[in-house]
Amino acid sequence: MSYVPPHLRAAAASPNHKNATAKPQPQTLDSDRKLNFTPRNGATPASLSSGRRPTAAAPEPVFQPWRPSDRVLSLTLEQIEEVRMRLNVDVTVATDSPPAPAPVESFTDMGLHSSIMKDIALHEYTRPTPIQAQAMPVALSGRDLLGCAETGSGKTAAFSIPMIQHCLAQPPICRGNGPLALVLAPTRELAQQIEKEVKAFSKSSESIKTVVVVGGTNMSEQKYELRAGVHIVVATPGRFIDHLQQGNTSLSRISFVVLDEADRMLDMGFEPQIREVMQNLPRKHQTLLFSATMPVEIETLAQEYLHIPVQIKVGKVSSPTANVAQTLEKVTDGEKIDRLLSLLVEDASHAENSGYYQPLTVVFVERKTRCDEVADALVAQGLHAVALHGGRNQSEREAALNNFRKGTTNILVATDVASRGLDVTGVAHVINLDLPKTMEDYVHRIGRTGRAGSVGQATSFYTDRDMFLVAQIRKAISDVESGNTIAFASGKAARKKEREAAAAQREARLTLSNITLNGPALINVDEKYRYMLTPTTTKHEGVADDAWDD
Repeated sequence: MSYVPPHLRAAAASPNHKNATAKPQPQTLDSDRKLNFTPRNGATPASLSSGRRPTAAAPEPVFQPWRPSDRVLSLTLEQIEEVRMRLNVDVTVATDSPPAPAPVESFTDMGLHSSIMKDIALHEYTRPTPIQAQAMPVALSGRDLLGCAETGSGKTAAFSIPMIQHCLAQPPICRGNGPLALVLAPTRELAQQIEKEVKAFSKSSESIKTVVVVGGTNMSEQKYELRAGVHIVVATPGRFIDHLQQGNTSLSRISFVVLDEADRMLDMGFEPQIREVMQNLPRKHQTLLFSATMPVEIETLAQEYLHIPVQIKVGKVSSPTANVAQTLEKVTDGEKIDRLLSLLVEDASHAENSGYYQPLTVVFVERKTRCDEVADALVAQGLHAVALHGGRNQSEREAALNNFRKGTTNILVATDVASRGLDVTGVAHVINLDLPKTMEDYVHRIGRTGRAGSVGQATSFYTDRDMFLVAQIRKAISDVESGNTIAFASGKAARKKEREAAAAQREARLTLSNITLNGPALINVDEKYRYMLTPTTTKHEGVADDAWDD
């Protein structure tokens, strides 16, 4: 079963998946349907390959029965729930489906392949994180999974280890064969990071071949590796589709699929590519979907492409981590660079006096040009800083990240390209020179520190135009301090409402400002904004100017 590009299929209407409630039956790749999908490189139909035809039918995938240790099997329902409560893990299954496997708090109890256990010991992994303890048994048992956990929780290992175990059980691959497993990720940096971790846990399994397929790199080299035969492909959706269209790889043997940071992939417009892959997979396959947030778009995707999934939530999803100390500072735009320099010098001085290396710091800015300007300003002051944004080529982006990971450069100035998936050990401080537009983006940014149980610091500069987001941040900080588990809404629809509310608040502030300057006037104020009149009326009664900030 080889890949046939959409333009070569008969021009029939695409099936409507909008109201699907169960996992659709996979279609053959030469089915008579027309997809709403345009090649990213703008190629015309005449220039696209029809794909390679395998000489023999693909062997059936193997889903081996999984059995944990007798100690785990002997746990009672009450003990299982007790473990989940202690791990802060919430597990949901459909009423008509079997119960989810029990969480396993020891790698030795998971029934893993001996080569994987060797690599786990080699990398000094002592015990599973909460998401690993619950997600790995689900994945190892062959169930579809919808996982949601806060950033830095160990999701990559949670799907990488079961994926490697699955590949080890499959019939061997040969040249022009494979892959057996596919991981789709939103950004090049995240895909490369995942590939690195997959290789770490398959180092002793010499037969396992992994390749990363991302844009900005030599496509010919990727083509050669894919055609040579691989077990696992870690890819960004657009570049993977490019290789499918050129006949460099096939979906015919894929039986294990991971959609990582799925919410981010949808945000970036990769939904057509995701659907193109998911609708053409072989009938027998297992799907794991991981997301840092759980907007309605993710729930819809899960309903369509996951078969009776086990849903796992760990921690307070879509909420700032309690491991990060958050500070807000009001400054003017003109004061931001000076205040940033002062803060970085202060951090360096404190580290030197304490006998430590200067801490790794990520500085987030709004625009690409601003990113370069800030990095240049820091370098001019003798600081070791480098810029990372989507306008830089792949080699520059890789060099920036490598130098930052090694500590050669201890300050990374970045746009939101680094806000998700970036996993660098030892990031002590995140500074928002420019606040993002939404709370969801703020949570992902500060999640670059305080990872895997460590403690971090986040400092955010804000101006009057950021007051709507500042109010949300203050409430979130208060929620964390009080133990409130209520999380904010996420996803495209939620962000749209948030932007509309912020615009309405700015308009209301402008109206109230005009009232203050021009004297009392008879105006109509929408009831939902009437609370905003309070700071104006109390300000003249001795309340400080920053009363607006609350």
